[in-house]
Amino acid sequence: MEDKLTTLQKIALVLLRVMIGWHFLYEGVAKLLKPGWSAAGYLMQSRGFLASVFKWMVDSEAIMPIVNQLNIWGLIAIGLGLILGCFTRLSAVFGMLLILLYYLANPPFVGYYYSIPMEGNYLIVNKNLVEMAALFLIAITHSGRYAGLDRILSRAFAKK
Repeated sequence: MEDKLTTLQKIALVLLRVMIGWHFLYEGVAKLLKPGWSAAGYLMQSRGFLASVFKWMVDSEAIMPIVNQLNIWGLIAIGLGLILGCFTRLSAVFGMLLILLYYLANPPFVGYYYSIPMEGNYLIVNKNLVEMAALFLIAITHSGRYAGLDRILSRAFAKK
């Protein structure tokens, strides 16, 4: 497949991928290093049609530790995948799914109020949706092949 992107466009995609990867990695490591961190507080604030599911997770002594570990290690794995350009599309898709869960837990809809102060005011579109859209762009391009381990992997598999 012929690539029609300019060098500047490829640099922009790689830069976007690495910055989002850094955000995921940092969030995961920060949670890992914070003793006793739990997603329970965020999930208890849940509003919307899935609130009962998120609150059920918090109430389950068996589920909540799994949710916490999946959150921490998912953020770290996605972040590393994006930064290194390794399994970039898979990392972007899993990043989109994780952000979708964050969005659905506390959607910025009229009538739903998140009790913890936010850095801005949102209506439907918030930073989660913006980052999810950026991950979609990364998922449908070959930014891991422009600069990343996917470049090496794609060449190795192309030879076979």
